[in-house]
Amino acid sequence: MSFVTAVRAVTARDLLVSSRPLSWVNTAYPFAAAYFLATDRVDWRLIVGTAFFLVPYNAAMYGTNDVFDYESDLRNPRKGGVEGAVLDPAKHAAMLWFSWGSCMPFVVALVAGGPPASWAVLALSLFAVAAYSVPGLRFKERPVLDSLTSSTHFVSPAAYGLALAGWQPSAQGVAALAAFFLWGVASHAFGAVQDIVPDRDAGIASSATLFGARATVRLALVCYLGAGVLLLVAGGDAWWAGLLALPYAANVAPFAALHDARSARARAGWRRFLWLNYLTGFAVTLLLIAVEFGREVGR
Repeated sequence: MSFVTAVRAVTARDLLVSSRPLSWVNTAYPFAAAYFLATDRVDWRLIVGTAFFLVPYNAAMYGTNDVFDYESDLRNPRKGGVEGAVLDPAKHAAMLWFSWGSCMPFVVALVAGGPPASWAVLALSLFAVAAYSVPGLRFKERPVLDSLTSSTHFVSPAAYGLALAGWQPSAQGVAALAAFFLWGVASHAFGAVQDIVPDRDAGIASSATLFGARATVRLALVCYLGAGVLLLVAGGDAWWAGLLALPYAANVAPFAALHDARSARARAGWRRFLWLNYLTGFAVTLLLIAVEFGREVGR
C-alpha cells in the first residue's frame, strides 16, 4: 500500500480521533517553549518543530497504539471517542502508513537543520513512540517501563527543543526536565488505574495491574509532589512553577485508598486531569511571558 492510497483509506474522523486532539498541546507546547526560551527567537526550526509535535508526532504515537491495541480497545469503554479510536482492522495498514509517513518530511527537515546531539534525542523520542505499542517491544505491557516510556513521549519534545537550540545543560534546566519526567510518570500511572479491571481481564500488564490501585495512586501522588519539590529547590525564574504540582496531587489524593474492584472510579480524576493540563498550561504561559518580559527589561 502506497502513502497516497493510505491517505485515501482513512477518513478525517479516523485521523482526528486517533491523534487525540486533546493531547496535541502536551507535546507541541513543551518543544516550542523549550526552544524559544533557549534561543529567544522565532525561526523556521521553531515553526517546523512545533507543527511536527502538534499533529504528525501524535498521529504516529496514538495511531500506532490504536492499531496494535485493537483487541483490548474493543473491551474498553473509554475508547471510540476523544480518548482513542476503535479502528476497523481493514484500515490498520493505512493508518500506520499515513501516521508515520506524515512524520518523515518534518524529520528530514529537522535533522538537516539541527546539530548531531539533537539527532540522538529525536531518534530516542521516535523510538519511544514506536516501542510503546509495536509487537515484540510493547513497552506498554511491561510494568514500570510503561510509565517511564509514556513520560518520555512528553518530555522528549522539550529535551529535543533544547538540543536543537544547542543548549548547554544547567542545574536548573536538568531539574526542570527531571520534574517534568516525574509528572509524566505520575500521570501515566494514574491514568492506568481506571483500566485495571479491563486490562486484567484482557491479560494486559501495566504498572497499575502490578501494584494495584491504592499503591499506584500513592506512587502518582509522591511523583507529583516530588516534581514540585524539584522545581522549588532548583530556584531560578520558574521556582514557583513547583506550586503547579499541587493541583495534580490534590486531584489524585482522593483515590489513595481505592480498591482494585472499584478502580473505574478513578476515571473521574482522569477527566479532571485532562482539563487541568489546560489550566496549568495557561499558568505556565503567563510565567514564560513574565520571564521573557523580565529579560527585555534587563537588557
